[in-house]
Amino acid sequence: MKALTKQELHNLAMNHVGKDLESRGFEFVAINSKLKKHPQFVCIDKNKDWFFVIVRAVMLPDNPNNYDVVWMETFKKHAYDKNAKVLYAGVGLGNPNGENLPIYLNEEYLIEYNGIQVIDMNLN
Repeated sequence: MKALTKQELHNLAMNHVGKDLESRGFEFVAINSKLKKHPQFVCIDKNKDWFFVIVRAVMLPDNPNNYDVVWMETFKKHAYDKNAKVLYAGVGLGNPNGENLPIYLNEEYLIEYNGIQVIDMNLN
């Protein structure tokens, strides 16, 4: 059995978020699945508004809805300069047989995904 790497876990999270964005009618302009490269998705909606989507995979029981607020301020500035809105999608992943176990290729896994959060674009 092969445990998923950090990059593979990130890709798994991105697949879930990508399907969600698609179902909400977003059109993809760019996709970047490399770890530590932001944003993961650049999208436009039906009004031609631009969105930068941050996807973050965490191992459960860590809370996928938490993000680095200081880093996010810097990123919001970047988005603001590009006239884009920021969306955040945290995805919690885990092994159903125990939280200290890795997730294995082609095995069942737990997922905690509360949807896409709109980040307030007011710069602090």
